[in-house]
Amino acid sequence: MTDFRIEKDTMGEVEVPAWAYWGAQTERAVDNFAVSGLRMPPSMIAALGRIKKCAAEANRDLDFLDPQLAQAIARAAAEVADGKWNDHFPVDVF
Repeated sequence: MTDFRIEKDTMGEVEVPAWAYWGAQTERAVDNFAVSGLRMPPSMIAALGRIKKCAAEANRDLDFLDPQLAQAIARAAAEVADGKWNDHFPVDVF
C-alpha cells in the first residue's frame, strides 16, 4: 500500500499523504512555503470552524443551501471547531 495519493489541479499532479484531508493546492503550499515551521493556532482553526458552521446554517435558513448538505457541513465544521482535525491545517502561518 502506498502512503500517498495523487491529486490533480491546474498545475498538474502532486503527491499528497494518503491520510490527509487536504488536496493539491494545500500540498503545494506546504512544499513551497515552509517559512517558519509554525502552523495556524488551534484557536484560529476553531474560530474558522465556528464561522463555517454558522454560514452553513444561515444559508440553509435562507434556502440557499440544501438542508442535508448544510447539516453535513455544519457537523464537519463543528468537528473542526472542536479541534478534531487540527492536524489537517498544515500550511505555515507566514
